Amino acid sequence: MVFNSVKSLLVAVFSLSLVLFSTNVFSQHEAENHAKTTEAVGENGEEKIDAAKVIMEHILDNHEFHVAEVGGHPVSLPLPVIMYSPQRGFDVFSSRKLEHGHVLYNGYKFEGKNIVPVTADGAIDETVQAYDFSLTRNVIQMFIAVILLIVIMTNVAKKYKKNGHKVAPSGFQNAVEPVITFVRDEVGKPNLGSKYEKYMPYLLSVFFFILINNLVGLIPGSANVTGNISFTLVLALISMLVILFSTNKHFWGHIFWPPGVPIFVKIILIPVEFAGVFIKPLALMIRLFANMVAGHIVIICFISLIFIFGAMSKVAGIGFTPVSIAFTVFIYFIELLVAFIQAFIFTNLTAVFIGQAFETGHVDHGDAPHDPHPTHGHSEKEFAL
Repeated sequence: MVFNSVKSLLVAVFSLSLVLFSTNVFSQHEAENHAKTTEAVGENGEEKIDAAKVIMEHILDNHEFHVAEVGGHPVSLPLPVIMYSPQRGFDVFSSRKLEHGHVLYNGYKFEGKNIVPVTADGAIDETVQAYDFSLTRNVIQMFIAVILLIVIMTNVAKKYKKNGHKVAPSGFQNAVEPVITFVRDEVGKPNLGSKYEKYMPYLLSVFFFILINNLVGLIPGSANVTGNISFTLVLALISMLVILFSTNKHFWGHIFWPPGVPIFVKIILIPVEFAGVFIKPLALMIRLFANMVAGHIVIICFISLIFIFGAMSKVAGIGFTPVSIAFTVFIYFIELLVAFIQAFIFTNLTAVFIGQAFETGHVDHGDAPHDPHPTHGHSEKEFAL
């Protein structure tokens, strides 16, 4: 009963933390991007495509879901803007009211990607302090991912509860069960030993939450949530908390006083070992962010090449179109594979770091992790040969 309560608490805290602490996700070099997004104008006065602007608009967060442009007018789904100011109170309105920064509404306007308080003449009002709690497309998509995760796992759990393990899985359960088994057998057991059941709820939640966001992010017009540094930062912080709460005295003993090392070496090694406590979650954060944002940038670059060549010459644009589409489709299928790989890598490395946290020092034979490279009775010398 207690174990089930802990599992439910872990899942609830994980989902709630992502929603609460990832609301403002505009920290990706806003000033630099704003300076680079001015569209180039040709000699004949026609606007040319700005590839940098298109790419940054795709990978950054926004207050709307942009679908397409028809006749030069954007077709988009505006999202609610929720602003709070101690001086002005709460303001809730549609992002369409701000018209992409061309007008101000209720004393607010767009400044780049941020909504800031302004005076009646449109100047930024430094005397007003405002907090943005808007439901941006990253936040909406995370809500969608949480709902999908809950619906999928609840339906699978109901089938198990109804049919038990004696009835063969069917339908969507048949697709989810091998994935759960894979995470258990290839991630949980090898890295966590006999304690794997304690951490499986968290590992499965992380794996499926990242996977769902990766796959949904590949839908045209959706948000690239896992390619946002704020999102991966929150995931890394949660993993770091789980790792730290799994440590024991042997773990901290090896960090602050490494055994079997000369004292002059310890002086150098102790700061390095202590920094490793924070470097590990940072590695998780950067790895997921860099891989997911890179794929989206490559896809947009190939698509933008059609318009870049078309601006040079219509014949060049038409001729390069099949090549660009072919490469785009190829990279798109690669991204489908990367979506699964990155979810696995983040989950696997989290399990590795958790295992290192509580298995430093001497452990009982029953708690020893599974040796991924057994020697099958051969001596170390024979195995090395």
